Amino acid sequence: MKFSLLSSLALALAAASTNFAAEPASLSDAIAQGKISLNARLRYESAAQTGKLDAEALTLRTRLGFTTAPLHGWKAMLEFENITAADNDSYNQAGLNPTAAGNRTVIADPTGSEINQAFLSYTQDKTTATLGRQRLVLDNHRFVGDGAWRLNMQTFDAVVVQDKSLDKTTLTYAYLNRINRTFGERHPQGKFDSRSHVFHAAYTGLPAGTLTGYAYLLDFTNSTNNSCATYGASFVGTTKLTDEFKFVYRAEYATQSDYGSSTLNYSARYYDLEAGLAAKQVSLTLGQELLGSDHNAGFRTPLATLHPMNGWADLFTTTPATGLRDSYLKATANLPADISLLAYYHDFKSDVGRVPFGKEFDAYLLRKFGKATTGIIKFADFRRDSLTLPNVRKLWIQLEYIY
Repeated sequence: MKFSLLSSLALALAAASTNFAAEPASLSDAIAQGKISLNARLRYESAAQTGKLDAEALTLRTRLGFTTAPLHGWKAMLEFENITAADNDSYNQAGLNPTAAGNRTVIADPTGSEINQAFLSYTQDKTTATLGRQRLVLDNHRFVGDGAWRLNMQTFDAVVVQDKSLDKTTLTYAYLNRINRTFGERHPQGKFDSRSHVFHAAYTGLPAGTLTGYAYLLDFTNSTNNSCATYGASFVGTTKLTDEFKFVYRAEYATQSDYGSSTLNYSARYYDLEAGLAAKQVSLTLGQELLGSDHNAGFRTPLATLHPMNGWADLFTTTPATGLRDSYLKATANLPADISLLAYYHDFKSDVGRVPFGKEFDAYLLRKFGKATTGIIKFADFRRDSLTLPNVRKLWIQLEYIY
């Protein structure tokens, strides 16, 4: 495998970096007292899909970043990213290599290098404003996320203001100028040109959980029918039942309609309901998520971290025109040898007509090796009930180091 030059540079720089406790007195001090960050993810992924050749990807994602120490409230960050593969044509890179691998199953991790983050931030009291290319994650990633499972993170060229002046309340506003999607800069769908506004408020002062309200006014000039206005609220929390068990719950509801550049005319609803029991070693949760449909247009989540939602086989990253009803059972367990288990069983149907789409089983095992290294084995198996969809089976083996 061709290992990235960034990996070698990052290791050398990380060994040489030193952090100081004293407040920097000048720009040169802020740079000298800055922090180097390194993330290296080595992954093997195999994917099999009806009607496609099997695909395999052995990839290495390296991120190298530097963040200055705060100087009079100001802070700057620059981060580079490189993705390399042992064999670029052993998998379909989301359509970027059609001659060599066009009939192989897509594994959406195109190779390449780019600037992942580059921003300047200013903090005054309990308010922070950040300008530039940055991560933005709200709630459970359902509507705004960084696409962290894919090797190329989703980032936002944006102005983000976050305020915590009110007791137990976090207010967030963002103006999004461009969304750098997980497909990468070379891909025709690698970016959204945006004139979008994000409003978000979360209150943690209630004894039973966190109450959140939001409005996402998304307008994309080069992906017009992903433009939409979404208004919603959620309540998430836990309640102690006994010394051994807690009751866990989540309730979220939203409405969405066409907005801005959209040529559609629809009004669809969304909800997510969860309830379960959690103990120290195990938990079991039952849930249902609905992404509705109206006038043959499904509820849209164009800025979400899509992979964790609606099955890891990634068949429903775009909501079907008839909508999606996902009934699921989620289980977690702490196993011997410090291994964590997460498993899902999904039953998918359309919103309109309750037409069965298929069923999916997902599971992963995770183990940490010290504070910096994590190993994962992950599996997804979707079995179709409708011939409009393929059967899909995926396997991942991953080792990740974070400094």
